[in-house]
Amino acid sequence: MKRIVVFTGAGVSADSGIATFRDSDGLWANYRIEEVCTPEALSNNREKVIDFYNQRRKEMLEKEPNAAHIALAKLEQAGKFDVQIVTQNIDNLHERAGSRNVTHLHGELTKLRSSLNELDTVPINGWKQDPLLRHADGSLLRPFVVFFGENVPMLNRAVEITRRADVFVVIGSSLQVYPAASLLHFIRKDIPLFVVDPKPLDLKEIPNPTQSIVTRAAEGVPLLVDYFLEKF
Repeated sequence: MKRIVVFTGAGVSADSGIATFRDSDGLWANYRIEEVCTPEALSNNREKVIDFYNQRRKEMLEKEPNAAHIALAKLEQAGKFDVQIVTQNIDNLHERAGSRNVTHLHGELTKLRSSLNELDTVPINGWKQDPLLRHADGSLLRPFVVFFGENVPMLNRAVEITRRADVFVVIGSSLQVYPAASLLHFIRKDIPLFVVDPKPLDLKEIPNPTQSIVTRAAEGVPLLVDYFLEKF
């Protein structure tokens, strides 16, 4: 069975109304990274950081998967391919669309984690975390989010998934965030690379045969999925 590995970024959820991070009108235009997405911020102003992710979680729960998420779930459910999604996103729209094999590089809004163990998580019901809530190990719970400067615990898993790809797809990622963007350097040189993004990406260092669909994810991904189902 052909393995299709799909690497998704903020652009895949943009058509659901979830703010992207790097566009001029995106999420970080209204916040300083240092204030809400670093270990130091959590230590210095815990309530502000917790509230920031509470608002992200509330926003996520108000949104629905778009045509791109639904098309990727359709690709998996067709039963012709082993579809693995590696995402930079912390929302759960892939799962809500029906995708089952999803690796989150940067964490998940639907979970909280121990302050002592980066992978010891508990689910959160609803959108609001109490800043004083504690894990069973006694430590304060925090969002299950990889802050800037922290280890990316799922990176090795993502690398192994990437190494085994027969087809690699990039959707809605600027490929500017590392180490996540480094995954492209682990794909085999003989496999096809497909890109769906409204902005052309600089892929001159990637030798793989590449096809690009220069449009938004909700428009381009259903077209690409139909192509895979017909051609492969």
